[in-house]
Amino acid sequence: MADVRELLTSVQKIFMPFTAWIGELRHTSTLRADIIAGITVALVLVPQSMAYAQLAGLPPYIGLYASFIPVMIAAFMGSSRQLATGPVAVVSLMTAASLAPLAGGDMELYLALAAVLAIMVGVFQMLLGLFRLGVLVDFLSHPVVVGFTNGAAIIIATSQLSKLFGVSVEKSEHHYETVWRVVLAAGQDTHMLTLLMGLFALAIMILMKKYTPKLPNVLTAVVVTTLISWFFGFQAAGGKVVGEVPQGLPGVTLPDFDMPLVLKMATAAITIALIGFMEAIAIAKAMAAQTRQRLDTNQELFGQGLGNIFGAIGKSYPTSGSFSRSAVNLQARAVSGLSSVFTSLAVVIVLLFFTPLLYHLPQAVLAAVIMIAVIGLLNVSGFIHAWKAKWYDGAISIISFVSTLVFAPHLDKGIMIGVALSL
Repeated sequence: MADVRELLTSVQKIFMPFTAWIGELRHTSTLRADIIAGITVALVLVPQSMAYAQLAGLPPYIGLYASFIPVMIAAFMGSSRQLATGPVAVVSLMTAASLAPLAGGDMELYLALAAVLAIMVGVFQMLLGLFRLGVLVDFLSHPVVVGFTNGAAIIIATSQLSKLFGVSVEKSEHHYETVWRVVLAAGQDTHMLTLLMGLFALAIMILMKKYTPKLPNVLTAVVVTTLISWFFGFQAAGGKVVGEVPQGLPGVTLPDFDMPLVLKMATAAITIALIGFMEAIAIAKAMAAQTRQRLDTNQELFGQGLGNIFGAIGKSYPTSGSFSRSAVNLQARAVSGLSSVFTSLAVVIVLLFFTPLLYHLPQAVLAAVIMIAVIGLLNVSGFIHAWKAKWYDGAISIISFVSTLVFAPHLDKGIMIGVALSL
């Protein structure tokens, strides 16, 4: 009898982890705190998710699709009560790097491959969680992560320069060659209205973060620039806008699996699964240290995996835990995973009723949102700490950093070099 009870407890812990906090919702104060936190995170998530989808090479509205099913599933099935799941910069960049060569400019194929990639990432994460293999994340040592994230931050920021300057260039085999093409094009063909709109958005976000940190700076920049774009005819003057965002929820479909393409995506899926989870668990651990909450790495893997799988059925792409939005969730005093459920519901409301308002949002503003977001990924002190700890840790972090930059957009190569050196 004791064995049966122990088995049921184990099953409940894995498949119904939300029972640990759902009982607390009978307290009105807890419910109120989670509602406020959830809506606050949604105010950041809506513009950020559209920007990250653009970074992933997808239509901006796909970011909204990736912001309700994965968010809700990960909240119910994960271990952390404050981790905010959804589109993130590094995973979006890695998605673009892995899918662009396979899709060949066919957006319909690109969308299908993005959903398949999300399922592959999710299945890998879920299996790691079920078989208690969260320890594999330790193969991505701290020096490798420091080097990779700093390199990725620079790649992400520079990848948005073409949208900021309003120029179009053909992508080269290497990212640094593409950036050089953008610089040359910007010297001759900069669309001044686009550049001014992007710089204005940057100024709003930077100044608000400094002087009014409690107000939603990203949302404010998006609202103000969208109104200016609409009122002064930014699109008619040659500026690029988000355009029509489909109203309503996406249809629930299972993407077609083309096995040759699936095999080509296997390495990318494993890399995204590990890097995405590494980012999520680092954030979750930092928050757990503050809240004194017990964190289960394997359960978090399981929850993130399920979020990716079910998200793909709703036309999502790979998602993970977000540092910036988790910080907002914590600061807004979220108590339980219900805060993320309210975030998800807020995104659903936007999709059902408010998508026409996003038509005139300038793409340069989304580029500015990405640039502001990735500044937080830059961590120069990480190199210094690694070098002071052990000289070879410092060397590994620098080599990982340089490899990530040199081999971009093939980010997995930079990581593999770092992991090989660590081993």
